[in-house]
Amino acid sequence: MDIRNLKSKLLWQMTGEEFLYLQQNGEHAEQHPAPVLALQKRHVYGIRGIAELFGCSIPTANRIKRSGRIDKAITQIGRKIIVDAELALELAGRKTGGRR
Repeated sequence: MDIRNLKSKLLWQMTGEEFLYLQQNGEHAEQHPAPVLALQKRHVYGIRGIAELFGCSIPTANRIKRSGRIDKAITQIGRKIIVDAELALELAGRKTGGRR
């Protein structure tokens, strides 16, 4: 079997045998380094996003936002609220290794 032809074939058009052959041999045929993905920040949006992040109700999420504890993690443009989830958890003391 020709690996180049198999790689250009759509997955749903392959037979089980072709798929297994490609899975076992395709990686060794052409060595490409795995792409290094930059760590992306995770964001949540709005009061509902804060509520989901902290696992609380929307009124409690409003209180968390108004308390000022996570202000450094919040970017607000008009009514749009964008929260850096990682930083918000760290500031609130919920992250592993953080203070409570």
